[in-house]
Amino acid sequence: MSLNPTIREESIADIAAITGVTIAAFKTLALSSHTEQFIIESLRNSGDLSLSLVAELSNRVVGHIAFSPLTISDGTTDWYALGPVSVQPDLQRQGFGKSLIIEGLSRLKSLGARGCCLVGHQQYYPKFGFKNVSGLGCEGFSNEVFFALSFDGKLPQGQVVFHQAFNAVD
Repeated sequence: MSLNPTIREESIADIAAITGVTIAAFKTLALSSHTEQFIIESLRNSGDLSLSLVAELSNRVVGHIAFSPLTISDGTTDWYALGPVSVQPDLQRQGFGKSLIIEGLSRLKSLGARGCCLVGHQQYYPKFGFKNVSGLGCEGFSNEVFFALSFDGKLPQGQVVFHQAFNAVD
């Protein structure tokens, strides 16, 4: 079996598989509140799942990434949140997440996005160009786990507020 996934936009037929992959990927992650599947569902239901890609291997969904709008207190527009991103546990650390992130950021740029923020692991996201930015943060998260990536070279200043779906619990 080739380990080169096809990355494509989600379809309605993928929704159950996306939920399953998301639950499995975050099941043993201590930092997770285990609500990631509800976040995706809430974003989808509100029409704010701006970009939703799946990684498909042998006609099976094995990964997913979501992008959604966010707000910044300085009024900067066209910035998005990356996340959740998930990969089937038995296929983690084999480049599927990396492929989803690279393709997702590329598509986000082509949609006219000016930048992207996320909360995530300190060792993982800098390799994609994400940085801890002085003067830009998100309440409830330390600067060490909050990252931003500007597509146009301009970094906003202020507080980022992720979509209300990130408060979803079921």
